Amino acid sequence: MEIEKGNLTDKFSSFDDHWHPRIVAELNGQAVKIAKIQGEFPWHAHEHEDEMFYVVDGEIEIALRDKMLNLKKGEYVVIPKGVEHSPRAENEAQILMFEPVETINTGNTESEFTKTALDKI
Repeated sequence: MEIEKGNLTDKFSSFDDHWHPRIVAELNGQAVKIAKIQGEFPWHAHEHEDEMFYVVDGEIEIALRDKMLNLKKGEYVVIPKGVEHSPRAENEAQILMFEPVETINTGNTESEFTKTALDKI
């Protein structure tokens, strides 16, 4: 087994599209995913999985039914399972997500944003 290091700057430089997560690492049944986002993502919830968002670059908002979370570069939040949320970014932002491997990005909803087979980069 070969152990290799990774570089998030290089990984983010390898794609330009928004709302298409890629897997950069897996550990203990969890996936480390990265994505570039801009605009608004549909409301959804993950019934069985918590989801962590970490802002690598830029600023994002995560709308909850009762409040808005504003996250800047270097900040993170864990959205508990079952909580409806809608991530958004006025300008392009880079995010890292940590969640179980089987987590579908649109949770309990299906739309043109749904990605069921993620690239590993």
